[in-house]
Amino acid sequence: MNRIITASWAISLLLCFGTITHASDLPYHGEGHIMLDPRELEWQDIASMAPPARIALIEGDPGSEGPFTFRLRLPPDYRIEPHVHPEYERVTVISGELHFAHGETFDRDQTRPLGTGAVAIMPPGEPMFGYTERETIIQLHGNGPWGIEYINPEDDPRQQ
Repeated sequence: MNRIITASWAISLLLCFGTITHASDLPYHGEGHIMLDPRELEWQDIASMAPPARIALIEGDPGSEGPFTFRLRLPPDYRIEPHVHPEYERVTVISGELHFAHGETFDRDQTRPLGTGAVAIMPPGEPMFGYTERETIIQLHGNGPWGIEYINPEDDPRQQ
């Protein structure tokens, strides 16, 4: 069931994640049941992560109070710089492998490989980083308002 996004939802999403390239008829906005095939997800650019990372919003508004779910598609050899979130981050690896660790400094040797089906839960304000070696899709869910703040502001693509 597709619905047209509301202006307040779009503004909140843009504030949280920056400009997205296609914002019409996202698949679900928190009303009724949802059943989606992965081919129905609409992948879009995400300003808060370096290209060519892509986001597919499944439900909710990460920039507002309430639950949200989205997926991130990360290309091979993608680096996630150290950062924190204001609320819990709950990650499930859908495909590929995410090498992930806690800390304020990027260090590949400190990461743990998380394969398909693996789960990671990080509390608010705890720094984390990671990388991929092959295309990886992760699903994140939590409660908003949610966002990302890089430990080193120079790593934030929104500042470039």
